[in-house]
Amino acid sequence: MKIDVEKCAQLLGEWDNILILCHAHPDGDTLGSGFALLRAMQGLNKRARILCDDEIPSKYSYMLDGIKNEEFEPDYVVAVDVATVSLLGSLQETYGDRINLCIDHHATNTKYAENLLLCSDAAANCEIIFEIIKALGVKIDKKTADCLYTGLTTDTGCFRYSSTTSNTYRCAAELIDLGADNGYINRLMFETKTKKFAALERLATQGMQFFLDERVCVITITNEMYEQTGTDEQDTEALPPLTRQIEGVEIGLTLREKKDKTCKCSIRTFESVNAADLAGAFGGGGHKQAAACRFDCDIESAKKLLVEKSKELLK
Repeated sequence: MKIDVEKCAQLLGEWDNILILCHAHPDGDTLGSGFALLRAMQGLNKRARILCDDEIPSKYSYMLDGIKNEEFEPDYVVAVDVATVSLLGSLQETYGDRINLCIDHHATNTKYAENLLLCSDAAANCEIIFEIIKALGVKIDKKTADCLYTGLTTDTGCFRYSSTTSNTYRCAAELIDLGADNGYINRLMFETKTKKFAALERLATQGMQFFLDERVCVITITNEMYEQTGTDEQDTEALPPLTRQIEGVEIGLTLREKKDKTCKCSIRTFESVNAADLAGAFGGGGHKQAAACRFDCDIESAKKLLVEKSKELLK
């Protein structure tokens, strides 16, 4: 059932023992949504905890400050920034059919939850969480503001993407007034690189390939590259946007090899191509300019399929 912010706040106010699920390969928006909601629930003296199928990258460690991530059997399960249950990774097996509430901003949401709060015009899921927390009447402290601001800035590329709206800026301004450390967060998210990531980035850019009159750019990340640089999949979040920075590229594909030799693809496009349409052709989804999908095949086979579909979508 589709619900609005007020109904969502009502349900959360009534529930206890809440488990919050973030999507696998977590980014700033799913984590910012999850930890901001967790803090709000604990501010109402409720028991709440977060689960994610993948380890939380260390650069987001500030979100965990002061958090009580208690162990308990959940009565209610909430998914944040999760368009489809497959994005939960292995958590899908346990919780895929028992999600009571989904709070999301992806137009491709598959409506898998008992209750769905979907605002597809929000540039970041944290915009929605911000409104829910205000509707709950919970005081937003600096740490919660930091979580919410992180979601806004990471999902908009530091407010550069066309998905950014006037409301996104208003939310950001209000969060800064509430104490969000925008300078520190922006620097950490967009200007700070570990040495091992720099090594991975170098290998990735050296191996860039171009197709269809250089309108499609492909970056390939292999298990061998992870081993060579001491990185893993959690270190690849900053790579997909690189494909959008090259003049003439309309579709950017970042293929990441999994340990079982299957792969994932992060898709970035400009307005000429809908990234969600490309991802949707392979069972994935996302936004108009940023989407993702998985393949049960090797990278070379997936690359061929993606380039063929890209040819259909490019005009």
